[in-house]
Amino acid sequence: MSERSVGAELDLAARVVDLTRRLAGPHAEAEVVAAHSAEALTRFANSAIHQNVADATTTVRLRLHVDGRTAGGSTTVTDAGGLQALVERTVAAARLSPPDSTWPGLTAPTPLSADADFDSDFDEATATAGPQERAARVRDFVQAAGGLETAGFCRTTYASGGFANTLGQAVQGRSAEAAMDGIARLDGADGVARRAAARLTDLDGASLGARAAAKARAGGRPIELPPGRYEVVLEPTAVADLLDNLAGFGFNGKAFAQHQSFAELGAQQFDERITIVDEPLGATLPFDAEGTPRGNLVLVSDGVTRAVSHDRTSAAEAGGVSTGHGSAGSRSWGPIAVNLRLAGASAGPGASAAGGPAGGDGPTAGSARALVAGMRRGLLVTDLWYTRVLDQKSLVVTGLTRNGVWLVEDGEVTAAVGNMRFTQSYPQALGPGAVLAVGAEEVSLPDRWSGVRYTAPALHLASWNITGNASG
Repeated sequence: MSERSVGAELDLAARVVDLTRRLAGPHAEAEVVAAHSAEALTRFANSAIHQNVADATTTVRLRLHVDGRTAGGSTTVTDAGGLQALVERTVAAARLSPPDSTWPGLTAPTPLSADADFDSDFDEATATAGPQERAARVRDFVQAAGGLETAGFCRTTYASGGFANTLGQAVQGRSAEAAMDGIARLDGADGVARRAAARLTDLDGASLGARAAAKARAGGRPIELPPGRYEVVLEPTAVADLLDNLAGFGFNGKAFAQHQSFAELGAQQFDERITIVDEPLGATLPFDAEGTPRGNLVLVSDGVTRAVSHDRTSAAEAGGVSTGHGSAGSRSWGPIAVNLRLAGASAGPGASAAGGPAGGDGPTAGSARALVAGMRRGLLVTDLWYTRVLDQKSLVVTGLTRNGVWLVEDGEVTAAVGNMRFTQSYPQALGPGAVLAVGAEEVSLPDRWSGVRYTAPALHLASWNITGNASG
């Protein structure tokens, strides 16, 4: 994977820029991203590895603006003929495209962030890991589950890329990631544990397996509760879904520019305990699809909405500047931050009680345990899934709980609860006065797509709207 020569993608991008100048003329504006991605996955089910797969692809994407018209194209054929064919068909497509009055222009030559060293936080061992290294973590997960049926995956990913445009911007970078996601099952009750990390060595399969098994063992004989508003402790696995939807619909610069987002810059829209930062460096390439350097972006600080994510198009529409969130689809779907971190509570006296290993002999662990102890009556929720936005402006979301819900009374878990449907405005759930406590331990979690991760603590929220049981 990473033994690929450093700079190979930047050379590819530069070659396409030169071809474009020759075939489209000196006044054409072109930007090129050449990216090499490699993913290796070890899957297990019925407590045994059943599949090892690996895929590596180099993709070259060209976006061209000529005579007031814009078109894009891509190819995975990177020899001379393939690159020339890419440019020729993109030029032809541009000639047939409608005028593009919203073209934002190209990124001027801009150096990467001072924190975006080419090898910053890059782990060669993770990038080149083989099936044996991933299998060792699967073995530890299965053994730690103590005979329960298990399933899941362990993956490693590597990405390197280069960008060049006709204004002279030229940048390159690389990244690696490891992730593990597994469940343990007992009599129909599932427990889950997942982690993402910049280094495969940071994934502790035994700790994750013990955590999943503890949840499965505690999930038997669930009761059903009536609909209503419940105090909740959301574990980091559930908080990740809040971040995912906030990123996609709330902090989306296109939605903001078109007044389809709840975001109001400078307004106290969240509880003062909430701080959300996009931290892409190390988790993805240090520049976006438009060649804009990436860096940390504070979206919410102490409850005040400070920024949204922009590409060049949404920034021009909103009267701002790109924040480095351009992607192949961002002009259509909007620029989306994909490495959000919700800051945990500052460590202080007694903070160690909220930490600890991922394992344990019950459904609570880490910072969630301390938050549950402060709950009079409510629900401990492990995971949210199948979430869908009902109203984008207020970000009302409906979905289901998953992988474990428990009733908490006077700080103690008293019963497992069947999965439930909810309908809840995410900003409202995190609004001023609505966050009772934030856990101290931040957990890095993989999303469904490789290279995407969210980092979050557990949250103790005053109200969550349960609308029914999943069984009915």
